[in-house]
Amino acid sequence: MGLPRRRFLGWAAAAAVQPSLLRAAWSQGFPNRPVRIMLGLAPGGSVDRVTRLIAQSLSQRLGQQFVIENRPGAAGSIAMEVVARAPADGYTLLVVLAANAINATLRETPEVNLIRDIALIGGMVRLPNVMVVHPDLPANTVPEFIAYAKANPGKLSFASSGNGTSLHIVAELFKMMTGVSMLHVTYRGGAPALVDLLAGRVHVIFDTIPEAIGYIRDGRLRALAVTTAARSPALPDVPPMRDFLPGFEAGSWWGLGAPRNTPLAVINALNAVLNECLSDPGFETQLTNLGATPLVLSPEEFHSFVEAETEKWATVVKFSGAKQW
Repeated sequence: MGLPRRRFLGWAAAAAVQPSLLRAAWSQGFPNRPVRIMLGLAPGGSVDRVTRLIAQSLSQRLGQQFVIENRPGAAGSIAMEVVARAPADGYTLLVVLAANAINATLRETPEVNLIRDIALIGGMVRLPNVMVVHPDLPANTVPEFIAYAKANPGKLSFASSGNGTSLHIVAELFKMMTGVSMLHVTYRGGAPALVDLLAGRVHVIFDTIPEAIGYIRDGRLRALAVTTAARSPALPDVPPMRDFLPGFEAGSWWGLGAPRNTPLAVINALNAVLNECLSDPGFETQLTNLGATPLVLSPEEFHSFVEAETEKWATVVKFSGAKQW
């Protein structure tokens, strides 16, 4: 889907006069009160942790509190609907999730459309998912896992942080490319899903690296592959999935959005400070230690990125037959 001409021209004009737009935002006193960041996942997961780091950095740079409000449910759709209906003044923001792009296809009649109803501010981070199994599972490699799953059809289960989340759809991509059969077990976040994997109640999860890395390092869980094209510096001994499944590439990402019609001055001002945070060497080191990479994009670049991700995952959703409700 192409970038609407009116919106593109608006962004192009904004970029040409960005310094004056930034001055306009600051001269209007933005922000002069706390800013809410709505997150559509439960506390304690990797998205929550990284978002809190970014919120802290924004608070320090702008002199106002950026407060995280968790609204889990419907793979991030509840939080997105809250933000879409909020005043378009920059004081209610959304953590835009890969799940929001996935839900554009997963939900048959979405009340809120990500591209139409959310003004996309910029990226935050992107990171690989990692295929993790309980140590009792007799599989030390991806080929061994595939062989075991095919020898035991329907007996394996995979956990996710909810129907339509990246943890779910990356697993569906794996199923699509391997032909294995696994039962999907959903949770209200990645943290509770990991609790059941640690207890052996489910067998595998395609989790984000920040959420699972501690358990991998202490040997409580076994990592079989990362889902990006190259190895992750955070898990250098774990091979990429494409070593076993050519063409396999996936990952999680998130960014910031606001209600549509939020003034361009505010959008560009927030984008500039967000990218300043992400480009700080100390902050980048914190993200790298968690297995994440800064996703530094302009508003129009983030818009194009989200459109491309929406189209990519539509293929997997349609193949899987997954529906949210």
